[in-house]
Amino acid sequence: MIQSKLSRICAVSAAVLFPLTAVAQQGPGWFVPGQQRPPAGQGAQPSRGPTQSQPPMPPAFGNDGVAQTDDQQGPPRQLQVPLPPMPEIPEVAKGAPPPTAVVGILSVPDVLRISVAYQAADKELGARRQKLNEDAQKEQVALRELGQALVRDRAKMKPEEIRAKEREYEDRVNESRRKFAERNRIIQEAGQYVIAQIDRTLEAITQKVAIARGVNLVLNRAQLLGTTVDFDLTPQVAEVLNKILPTVTIPPEGVSVMSMVQSGAPAPGSITAPPAPVEPAPLVVPAAPPPAPATVAPKPVSPAPVQPPAKH
Repeated sequence: MIQSKLSRICAVSAAVLFPLTAVAQQGPGWFVPGQQRPPAGQGAQPSRGPTQSQPPMPPAFGNDGVAQTDDQQGPPRQLQVPLPPMPEIPEVAKGAPPPTAVVGILSVPDVLRISVAYQAADKELGARRQKLNEDAQKEQVALRELGQALVRDRAKMKPEEIRAKEREYEDRVNESRRKFAERNRIIQEAGQYVIAQIDRTLEAITQKVAIARGVNLVLNRAQLLGTTVDFDLTPQVAEVLNKILPTVTIPPEGVSVMSMVQSGAPAPGSITAPPAPVEPAPLVVPAAPPPAPATVAPKPVSPAPVQPPAKH
């Protein structure tokens, strides 16, 4: 019976996540199989998933037709105040020592590179992000032309006409920002939904592989200076993942994951990403001894029957 605390290991590095994404939170990089996940609010890691960088948003223009940018706020200042006296720490009663660690190594980025489900979802969401960026760039050009036209025609308009045009332009800018921010948020949620499906299955597979190998502590290979193939569980975990989870469900384009989940079932038209047409990386597994050659006795061959000559 393994008695160690379970923590998630599937902190995915930014180098292999969906393009234009970043790791929201990275776990501690260690994991103990055979235990339950700690409940929310008691040391559980926050939900992980890709968060896309904001696409180029349509800019606001001033009366001179020049784009205006908002001032970026810097990081909050660190609080520096004297703390109250620290309470005295009593002696801790001696307990049983933990079991001897049997270590295994797992590389989540390598698993994702091999995962056909992840690669297919990455391709689908990448196409959606590309379309979003293209539409945002077109909107930027259109707003720039409107801003320049407003500046150019200002001298020909009455004051009330100028104010009406400015309000119309400002409404267009605000609506454009809202629309593109909403589309970007929906893509972010879809990426997080994909990662959640892979994350859940990957953790369960890792536990089973670790227990089968007699491992009671799995470490993230990204946090180690080096290791050998004898400790590496990555090939086996990736192989089982492709068998168990060859596809993942992606919400239809433009459909929020939250609205799909709140309805109690996947929305009609949900996309199940097919396996990506890419060759997975070769799995490095210990070579098994070749089977002994089987001795097969040759079967006797009976001569073919002789056909009598045809009568004319």
